[in-house]
Amino acid sequence: MPGKFCISLTCGNDDPDRATVAFVVANAAVASDKETIVFLSTEGVRWSQRGSADAVHEEGFAPLKELMANFASAGGKILVCAPCFKKRKLDEGRLVDGAVIVGGAKLVEFLSDGAPSISY
Repeated sequence: MPGKFCISLTCGNDDPDRATVAFVVANAAVASDKETIVFLSTEGVRWSQRGSADAVHEEGFAPLKELMANFASAGGKILVCAPCFKKRKLDEGRLVDGAVIVGGAKLVEFLSDGAPSISY
């Protein structure tokens, strides 16, 4: 795949609009043949849990659950900040498809060759 792209998502249920737009952009990147990750940190780690996006459907966009499923099925990866995940006592057994819990070093490794990143 030519190139990489990273989307950093820090908001949770408090701002479903930003979460929705983050996954719209992630889908565009992966559809453009970019090796794409969404890095979930702070409150954003809550989206890593199955069922968290079920009721989110922002006007003018596809439902968040559908955007996340499409991203994963297209080969996108969701990296979940391990300390943020543990702090919130979330359940590893409830991870959405494409999600993996990682330390910060994994994000640094992905970005180290100059991959562009956008934050929501």
